[in-house]
This record gives sequence, structure tokens and C-alpha cells, in this order.
Amino acid sequence: MAMDEKGLGQRLQAARLRAGMTQQALCQRANLSYSTLTKIERGAIKSPSIFTIQSIAEALDTSLNELLGTGNNMSKPLKKRSKSGISFVYFDINGCLVRFFHGAFTHLAAVSGVSPDKIETTFWHYNDAVCRGEMSVAEFNKILAKKLQLDTVDWLEYYLDAVEPIPVMDELVRWTATHYKVGLLTNIMPGFIDKLRQHGLLPNVHYDVVIDSSIEGHIKPEAAIFKTATKRAGCPKDEILFIDDSRTNVMAAEKQGWNVLWFDDYRSDESAERIRQALELAE
Repeated sequence: MAMDEKGLGQRLQAARLRAGMTQQALCQRANLSYSTLTKIERGAIKSPSIFTIQSIAEALDTSLNELLGTGNNMSKPLKKRSKSGISFVYFDINGCLVRFFHGAFTHLAAVSGVSPDKIETTFWHYNDAVCRGEMSVAEFNKILAKKLQLDTVDWLEYYLDAVEPIPVMDELVRWTATHYKVGLLTNIMPGFIDKLRQHGLLPNVHYDVVIDSSIEGHIKPEAAIFKTATKRAGCPKDEILFIDDSRTNVMAAEKQGWNVLWFDDYRSDESAERIRQALELAE
């Protein structure tokens, strides 16, 4: 059977993110060179050794079939259900787990002398393409630097300086993960989840599923990303609760048959309380 190198790379990266491991950590645990791992994740190695893939699977505590796409690793028993029947909770990242990065526009404006509005307009013009994985972060940085008439721009650096965890959500996600299966479902640029975790900006829990738009090639509110997330949750769609700060994304998830709650960062305590109420455990 021919190996699907691109699919293998996507599944490997998703499994690594679920395990909360960086590429460097996985290389060390699997006794693998960094260049080999990055090439496998990009699908750049034609028919990588099955022994190499087995070593990676063991390091990630997953199965060889899961990485090869010939089995289902989501057959673990579900945790508890809420009184409303919820058993799986997906959280958005920007605007839900970390306060949004608009401060980065202000910082760039101070450095470049360009107005924050113009910077934000440029950002949103290209953001979807980067979050889909159609444009690399390096390409985006070059475009942004040209628009701002700067020699170089490292958007990741400005992003990480600007975002900060939402304390009430850190506590809530930790509580949720002790009772339910939890996942991340986010529109985000390539590699940013790794960096957020390395900097301690995301709740430090085990995420059963990570749906990273830059890996999936789709972004919210597109139906395709919700269908993928439904499949990987491993439970009926009416047992999924989705938390997002975008009403458009919440409505799209609701159309897929999910339970949804809109998160208001300006009233984060109230929003967190509504989530707790929705997740009240059944007796």
C-alpha cells in the first residue's frame, strides 16, 4: 500500500500537539534528528522508514495505525457527561484562552510610524491565507515588513509579547479537563500553538484533540473544519460543546449540530460562569 506522506505529516503533527510536545522534545524522545522530523511533518520524505514511524508513535504514546491513518485512536472511553449531555468541549484560543493580540498592532505602529489601523488592515488581508497554511509565516513577515517599510518583521515575536492568558479560563479549562474530554479548535498561524505552550500561555492540560487550522487547511467558520473536529472528537455531535468569541464561528458550529456558547472577553468572569453551568455534572 502506497504511503500518504502528506497525510502522515499532518497526523504526526496533530498527535504531537495533542501530546503537548515540541519538535525538539519529540526528537529527543524518539532518538530522531530534527531535520528528519520536520521533513516528515512537511511530507517531504518519500516513504519514510516504518521503523522510524514506529519509534515516533511509541514516543507519542499512540499507535502506528493512527499515524498511518489505518486505524482510529479515538476509541478511548469518554469521560463524564453534563446534565445537558455534553461529553466533549472544544475551546478557541485567541479571545477565549488568551486575550487577543491587538496590542501587537500598537507596538508595530510605534516601531514603524504606520498607523495601527493600516497595520491591522494589512494583517487581516493575509491572515486567513496564513491560518489555512497556504502562506508561510516567513512569507507573511516579508509582506508585512514591506508594507511597513521595515527591514524585517517577526510577527510571532510581537504576537507573543501582546497576548496574555485569561486567568479565569485557565482555571476553567483545568477543571473541565478533569471531568470531560477537551480539545482546541482554532484559526491560528503555523507553529503558534507550540510557541504558546512553550511560553506557558495556554492551560497546561492534556488536550484530547487539537484542530489547528494551519494543519487542516481549513478555517472557521468553514463547515469542513467542524466536520473534521466532529470526527476526531469521537462522540455524537450533540455531545460537543464549542466555546468561541466569534458569533459567526459559534453559529457555524451550531449548524453542525453542536452545543455552543459565545465567549465575551470583556465579561470573562460571566462567560466562564455560563460555561460552568452548562457543564454541571450529571448525578
